[in-house]
Amino acid sequence: MMMLVPHRRNGFTLVELLVTLALLALLVTSASPVVQLNSKREKERELKRALWQIRDALDAYKDAVDQGLIKKTADGSGYPPNLRILVSGVENAQDPKKKKLFFLRRIPRDPFAADVTLSNMQTWRIRAYDGEVDEMAKDVYDVSSRSGALGINQQPYSEW
Repeated sequence: MMMLVPHRRNGFTLVELLVTLALLALLVTSASPVVQLNSKREKERELKRALWQIRDALDAYKDAVDQGLIKKTADGSGYPPNLRILVSGVENAQDPKKKKLFFLRRIPRDPFAADVTLSNMQTWRIRAYDGEVDEMAKDVYDVSSRSGALGINQQPYSEW
């Protein structure tokens, strides 16, 4: 008598593969919001760092004017006329060799600026000492993001 042994197949059934794919899809879709949130957090950190750098340079420029290191015009506020001057430098009025004072190595870019054709300087909204904004600004008292998006804290980036 010969016994028939059932033939065993190696591999997965279609049902097993579908269950595995469904579980994998569930894991990927549940991880996606976490990845997006982490990406947004990183951009917010970049924005805070950039704002701090520029505002610190603006304050240093104003301090240099107040100390007499930079000549102030009669009708000037003591703040720089534009962001570019923080990088290009200003002649030290008290130095006999007229060496320049530099306040930034480069102008950081607003991480939320969507238009890649804009220069780093153009990505920022400029506010003057007298409260005028952008094209009307004759000096740079403060900068903010041009983005209208809300941060994780529900505050618009333009108000940071």
